[in-house]
Amino acid sequence: MRTKSLKKNKINVITLGCSKNTYDSEVLMGQLKASGKDVVHEQEGNIVVINTCGFIDNAKAESVNTILEYADKKERGIVDKVFVTGCLSERYRPDLEKEIPNVDQYFGTTELPLLLKALGADYKHELLGERLTTTPKNYAYLKIAEGCDRPCSFCAIPIMRGKHVSQSIEKLVKEAEGLAKNGVKELILIAQDLTYYGLDLYKKRNLAELLENLVKVEGIEWIRLHYAFPTGFPMDVLELMKREPKICNYIDIPLQHISDNILKSMRRGTTKEKTTKLLKDFREAVPGMTIRTTLIVGYPGETQEDFEIMRDWVQEMKFERLGCFAYSHEENTHAYSLVDDVPDDVKQARATEIMDLQSQISWDLNQEKIGQTFKCIIDRKEGQYFIGRTEFDSPDVDNEVLIDASKFYVKTGEFVNIKIIDATEFDLYGEPV
Repeated sequence: MRTKSLKKNKINVITLGCSKNTYDSEVLMGQLKASGKDVVHEQEGNIVVINTCGFIDNAKAESVNTILEYADKKERGIVDKVFVTGCLSERYRPDLEKEIPNVDQYFGTTELPLLLKALGADYKHELLGERLTTTPKNYAYLKIAEGCDRPCSFCAIPIMRGKHVSQSIEKLVKEAEGLAKNGVKELILIAQDLTYYGLDLYKKRNLAELLENLVKVEGIEWIRLHYAFPTGFPMDVLELMKREPKICNYIDIPLQHISDNILKSMRRGTTKEKTTKLLKDFREAVPGMTIRTTLIVGYPGETQEDFEIMRDWVQEMKFERLGCFAYSHEENTHAYSLVDDVPDDVKQARATEIMDLQSQISWDLNQEKIGQTFKCIIDRKEGQYFIGRTEFDSPDVDNEVLIDASKFYVKTGEFVNIKIIDATEFDLYGEPV
């Protein structure tokens, strides 16, 4: 008598949103693998876990569309089960359960053990810091804290991620050592707010001490800082950056706006004068450092004059890297009580104007790099090019260095010295030396 063969479950994890979600997906996958589960990232699988983003309208729409797509696939028998986790699920679970009932279960951002149980796996405490990385083998994200205590009026992150909780230096060093053993050469430190790191655990801003310990990890050659808050930035980090070659001369510091009226309404705790001084201090402390920032246009009450103050300031500051997005009116935030009074077309026109200005600044800065040689990490090969980055560039968001694969061979995952021979607004072209 023939018995029916049991279908082996394969769990497909889909990640939407920011690098912090990437990290969470990797932790989930590491736990599933440790429980003997067959798990893949964004490939084919009969069980699907969607790790959602709920930050702004575009991200929410992408998350909802992905849930609908897989709920439909379940309906048609293409997949067997669909689970949803992450920020959108944390924030809108009752609405989602009502509107898209064909999902097996929804989980919040702090319910990893419950999600694992639903997937037939156990949460293993001894796996602290171990995960299945989804990034190229040479870099990985290191989440040093979760949540945020800042009162920014426009931001829903504290609603979705809770209060700021730092990870201990010991745990992070152990995690970094594990990553280095697996071939990771670059750590990208992420948190909702790096500036706040350590205040809860050590009663002081302790980012510099964490970095002092991470630079000792053998095999790690670059450490990059993402998402620092401008108010209360620990300046001892800059001294360390200047003297310690492993710490990239790079910082991502989202400033959001510069008009004093808007900064006050945003509850950013700073002014145009203080912010400008902070950036000048950065550049004096670490000559040649790259500063990446993010700006919001169309915040409630933003006048043409407020916008022009920001535009002129962008021209003056000449940021090496800059992103700009239109304000999104988010429920349960402080700014939601304000009138969202800047029309969408005006928001988009302002965002375009800032990005056009930044393109020119980026082009000018990149032209200056022609003829110079930079140490680059090679991330991947794509089409006819090997694609690398300098220490001044973060993956996915910044410039890339393109090396013609028909003329040169470089090894992915390795560092190579590259001489820049040409440049556009956002790409550098180079050859190994």
